[in-house]
Amino acid sequence: MSNLPFAATTPISVARVGLKARNAAALADFYSAVVGLEQLSRDGETITLGSKDRPLLVIESDPAAKPDDPRSAGLFHTAFLLPGRADLGRWLNHAIARKIPVDGASDHIVSEAAYLTDPEGNGIEIYADRPHESWTWNGGQVAMATDRMDIPGVIGSVPAGDPGWQGAPENTVVGHVHLRVGDPWQAEDWWHRQFGFDTVARYGSQAVFLSSGGYHHHIAGNTWQSPGAGRRDPQRSGLSWVELRSTDAKSPETCEDPWGTAIRLVPGKPA
Repeated sequence: MSNLPFAATTPISVARVGLKARNAAALADFYSAVVGLEQLSRDGETITLGSKDRPLLVIESDPAAKPDDPRSAGLFHTAFLLPGRADLGRWLNHAIARKIPVDGASDHIVSEAAYLTDPEGNGIEIYADRPHESWTWNGGQVAMATDRMDIPGVIGSVPAGDPGWQGAPENTVVGHVHLRVGDPWQAEDWWHRQFGFDTVARYGSQAVFLSSGGYHHHIAGNTWQSPGAGRRDPQRSGLSWVELRSTDAKSPETCEDPWGTAIRLVPGKPA
């Protein structure tokens, strides 16, 4: 049994992500076959997936929805955090064996990550953190980069004779959510005021990274595809909501960011 990742132990962490899907069943099958999530429950046309009874992703059916517009505000990617580097190595072996298309693989200093896209255009990151004690901080800013992943090294971390990828392991969590926004500085101000998040990194004028409790980021916002975007069209598929868990919250609440993305806050401790 692995330990719960540091990302999920902070005062506020990401609990679940909701997606609106044009074909919910097909999308759920993709997340099961490719990401390794289990289908935990189905309530009508809403399918909940997760890892070892931990709900992580809720797919809501809306066959009439228009396709997501990548130039609008919305989801850049949902980042599934695996408990350890060997888990990422197992997933890479799985991707190679299944010929799963991967958009990229990066070393971010604090983490190592693979990127892909689901059939409805939603971005996915599958990653493993390096020990948080090893991260380099300069004041309140954490050192991150986008270098090439040492794929042989990650795969080599899998022990000899290992049974290989068996689906998302216990204590897999949503480590962070990266959003498309219209203005990173407006997003930064909103997350500061609404949830008390700290700014831990900026990439020029186009991206900001924010977190609770010293994590490298629970939320990011960028304008790489969406500069100047206005409020989201609720009739489109893609991101439906982001749910955060707070150790200090007394009751559930829902608010909207400046682009109309629903952010839910629920009380609870990491479990």
